[in-house]
Amino acid sequence: MTAPRIAGITDHLRETILSDPDMVLSDHDVMRALVQANERRMGDNVVDLRGIAMERLERRLDRLEETHRSVIAAAWENLASTAQLHRAVLIALDAASFEGFLATLAGRLPQALGVEALRLILETHRTAAEPALQRYAGTVLPAEPGFIADYVGRGRTEPPRAVTLRGLAPGEAGLHGPQGLRVRSEACLVLDLGPGRLPGMLLLGSDDPQQFQSTHGTDLLGFFGAVFERAMRRWLE
Repeated sequence: MTAPRIAGITDHLRETILSDPDMVLSDHDVMRALVQANERRMGDNVVDLRGIAMERLERRLDRLEETHRSVIAAAWENLASTAQLHRAVLIALDAASFEGFLATLAGRLPQALGVEALRLILETHRTAAEPALQRYAGTVLPAEPGFIADYVGRGRTEPPRAVTLRGLAPGEAGLHGPQGLRVRSEACLVLDLGPGRLPGMLLLGSDDPQQFQSTHGTDLLGFFGAVFERAMRRWLE
């Protein structure tokens, strides 16, 4: 049976639609226009439940597509962060001497981690630092016992977590040195340097307020901190 001819439609368009109707059905904008045209023909007193259902399905589909894009973007970001931490781990393990290990703190390691400032804080009872540490006085900072817990906890008495992420207001980044004027978020990685030794802390500072936020996951930085503290133990033995 031949389909009735629609007035005003060209033969070419009619043949195209009849030959591939799925082309029209899969186009959301075309289908929406057809449904709206059908509703106008039915008048204001008729409720088209199919049209309402289609609108709801379209909104749900839009939300699903947006969620899908967000999940894909987050997955790529996690992959990039993982690769970045892997490079930093290899740099930390690659040093052939303690002095070479300290040199990476001022050079390759901050670049690999994508941060503007990196400081290694070591609690100590000594009044004078070792010669190797004195050469890197801008990167390795001595501190009194209890300083790290107080800095990370901001006066709270409970033990500090292994990784603490937080934003910083202007003027709160003095510990980050000359770059502190630009630092707007920081990561505090508390280091267990072994039995009988006071703790240390690796302090990372970023000029991006969103790079280190308390709502972010800490698994990757926790892993890096664990690797770093084990490398430190090797050189302190």
